[in-house]
Amino acid sequence: MENKNQTIIIGLLALIVGLIIGYFFASNTMMSNQGQFSNNEMHEEMEEHMYGDELIDEDGAMMHAMDEMMLGFRGKTGEAYEEAFLRGMIVHHIGAIEMAEGLLKQTDRPELVKLANNIIEAQQGEVEMMRGWLKEWFNEN
Repeated sequence: MENKNQTIIIGLLALIVGLIIGYFFASNTMMSNQGQFSNNEMHEEMEEHMYGDELIDEDGAMMHAMDEMMLGFRGKTGEAYEEAFLRGMIVHHIGAIEMAEGLLKQTDRPELVKLANNIIEAQQGEVEMMRGWLKEWFNEN
């Protein structure tokens, strides 16, 4: 269990570092290509990738995280995009699993317990599937 937690922590840290690097790279690329963007202009430029959901729009942290994740894919195509997508989604799913596990410790509502257990089961299966694809397609461990 300790190795699993260490792997999760390392994965999350790697994603955060990657997102920060991607953000600065994309910001510099946008500024050099088209002059300086205001935050509002950058958000509009990425709008096609946003969910436009009121809950997400109102939560600045969640919107920022989603923006960062999408910027991490910028400039990638083909297999590089596929690999980046799988890596990002694995970390994203692990985060959802951890959130659901935290919910199980905090609630007695049957609907939320069921939801959390469904999230854990489904996303653990998808993480394993995506890890298998990384190994098969990109020779990852």
